[in-house]
Amino acid sequence: MKSIFPLFMLPVAAITCPAYGIQYLSVEQAQMALYPSASQFTENFLELNESQRDAIESISDIRQRWKTQKAWKAYENGAFKGWFIIDKVIGKHEFITYALALSPSGEVISIEIMDYRETYGGEVNEADWRKNFIGANKQSPLELEEDIPNISGATLSCRNVTNGVKRLLALYEVMLKP
Repeated sequence: MKSIFPLFMLPVAAITCPAYGIQYLSVEQAQMALYPSASQFTENFLELNESQRDAIESISDIRQRWKTQKAWKAYENGAFKGWFIIDKVIGKHEFITYALALSPSGEVISIEIMDYRETYGGEVNEADWRKNFIGANKQSPLELEEDIPNISGATLSCRNVTNGVKRLLALYEVMLKP
């Protein structure tokens, strides 16, 4: 019986990579994970101009890629509890979507990985790694391998999530600080 797969296509089939991705949390699930006692979230998407993006880069040494930053104010029974921010950073090849909870004073409450699309490095979703960000603020250096541990096989994911958090702490200083 003859194969219908042409032999000249074999090299092409051998070099294709399967698509990979895991959605851990939706926006609503991430909001409840980071602010379990919140009774309300109000959307407050931030539109950044060039000077604001430059100021964020000046503080963090990381360029604010997006002109619009997705953010919500979290409330518990009418009291402001902090900021819920969704961001994306590049892993090795694909975007990693994560959510950051900031206190009203600009300290990291927690971080959750929402979507991970890389084939390797998903260990950044482990709670033991993410807890290293708790309490960080603008003055925190957040240096990979010094303040934030590196994970072997996930170096780019670790570095870029760390830089993303550093950038969002600068965004707080420029756009959200009372």
